Amino acid sequence: MGNMLIFGMGYTAGHLARHLRAHGWQVVGTSRNGRDGTIAFDDAVAVRMAVAAASHILVSIPPDDSGDPVLQAYPDAVHAPWVGYLSSTGVYGDADGAWVDESAAIVGRRSARSAADLAWLYSGARVFRLPGIYGPGRSALDRVVAGRAHRIDLADQVFSRIHVDDIVSGVVAGLAGLPGAYNLGDDYPCSQNKVVEFACRLLNQAPPALMTMEEAGLSPMARGFYAENRRVANGKARRMLGWQPVYPDYASGLRALNAMTNPIIASAAPEMANGDQR
Repeated sequence: MGNMLIFGMGYTAGHLARHLRAHGWQVVGTSRNGRDGTIAFDDAVAVRMAVAAASHILVSIPPDDSGDPVLQAYPDAVHAPWVGYLSSTGVYGDADGAWVDESAAIVGRRSARSAADLAWLYSGARVFRLPGIYGPGRSALDRVVAGRAHRIDLADQVFSRIHVDDIVSGVVAGLAGLPGAYNLGDDYPCSQNKVVEFACRLLNQAPPALMTMEEAGLSPMARGFYAENRRVANGKARRMLGWQPVYPDYASGLRALNAMTNPIIASAAPEMANGDQR
């Protein structure tokens, strides 16, 4: 068992920390203010001690306009025996709906994210590129219940996504993997509208009306999400890490989440178009 330091103990990192601790790992994390037993990121003495003691370091803090905060404040982190970085498939930019794998050019609209991704990759880290993340308390089911779900009238818009548990299993598989970039995503990229419609069916609710982006009043971040269109291939992680998602499509993931809170599970299944899985 190892000693892992996680920079940025957020939603996904918290799930990973619970999994590792359940399997005998020592896990310490950082946060902005040292909440919930974490180390404050700006507590340089404590963080440097944790870096020196760590056998494994995972970075899940996104960059800001000035660059990657971990590389700037704690550059020694790159020298840990094992280093991982949670990145974004947004580094591939818009592919007009085409499949992209780890050989695709890094041309994302968020230049800071792309620069941080490449910096960690060139330092010898395992870079896990993630699409839209969903899981307990953070899924289309929750948005439907809260009245915040949207269906945007955009023809042929396609996204990839991943259940948080499959990120955890991907990172765990990467503990024995070689350095490099790995896409972690499900096998069925599709429109966000399909996901919302299926969530509504599980909850026996009518789907929200189709809207334009202007009518939906989306935030700039959400608008940026809809500005890109791609399918993310996960074949390298399967081949090189032996990783397989427990939830290979949004239907299996949403059903599992619904089963946690709702004893009546809708039996409807999405239609899987030939050639839309990889």
